[in-house]
Amino acid sequence: MGVTSERVTRTAAEGVPAVPRPLLHSVELALFQALTTAASVLPERLALAAGASLGWIAGSVLRIRRRAVESHLALAFPQRAVTWRRRVARTSYVHLGREAVATVRFSRMGANEVVARTAMPDFAMFDEALRAGAGVILLTGHLGNWEVGGAAFAARGVPLDAVAKGMANDSVHAGVSEVRRRLGFGLIDMNGAHRAGMRSLGKGRVVAMLADQNAHKAGIFISFFGKLASTVEGPALLALRTGAPIFLAIAYRSPQDGPMRYRVSVERVDFEPIGELDADVRALTEAHCQALERAIRQAPEQYFWQHRRWKKRPDAERRSD
Repeated sequence: MGVTSERVTRTAAEGVPAVPRPLLHSVELALFQALTTAASVLPERLALAAGASLGWIAGSVLRIRRRAVESHLALAFPQRAVTWRRRVARTSYVHLGREAVATVRFSRMGANEVVARTAMPDFAMFDEALRAGAGVILLTGHLGNWEVGGAAFAARGVPLDAVAKGMANDSVHAGVSEVRRRLGFGLIDMNGAHRAGMRSLGKGRVVAMLADQNAHKAGIFISFFGKLASTVEGPALLALRTGAPIFLAIAYRSPQDGPMRYRVSVERVDFEPIGELDADVRALTEAHCQALERAIRQAPEQYFWQHRRWKKRPDAERRSD
């Protein structure tokens, strides 16, 4: 259950009739309601197994975006064997399905249970930075379970507002937003996020963002797994304008076959500013992208390779094609 909402259907231009939008939205809502109901009423092991099975079907039977996933893995890990990349691809779909179920179940837990299921060894370091009063920018990526990561901070009393991207399907968007509110954090719409983020940081709160979405024309090109990717400048701009520190947090799922347990890593992202805004924005953005890349390499099977991270290309590169 991620922040992004991208269609997986082919269009008529690709030779396959497009699904009418009202019908597609009805199907999406029905699937979302079925998922949330099953996640809530089934015993935990059975619910997680059902989610994992749905993920496997999506990736290995329906093969939704499977070609793109394998292409992204080949780009990120060209030195690894094809068999390794295919295994990671299969596992990533299983992980995605299971974590959608886990997110719904976490949204129905009390704070004490969330804390019991999420180990965060470096929380004291983060809490000390938060107590300094300038707010904190908390970055994560489509790795592990980013929704549970937010819940882990909220359950520990952290006042957190998450920047979220809207969805084309209003009904599903409303349902996902309600799940997030039950997880314990506020929501900031991506449109106007900079101003709202400034207000939140000004109150000493935490602003959480996904740092690995394709930023299209609005981003700057930063190396990610050795290939340039359009990346949002917002986190770096907020940090430089407010003095708020940036942390990267990842909620890794562990173990794979037991009850829901997570290890939430917390790392401060530091860099040396030179006092020139554009250069400092680039340097800080590079620093947090490198930190996220290192985190992904620790558990590539838990990353959302389905996202078209490298979709936007530099103009010079396109001209050379």
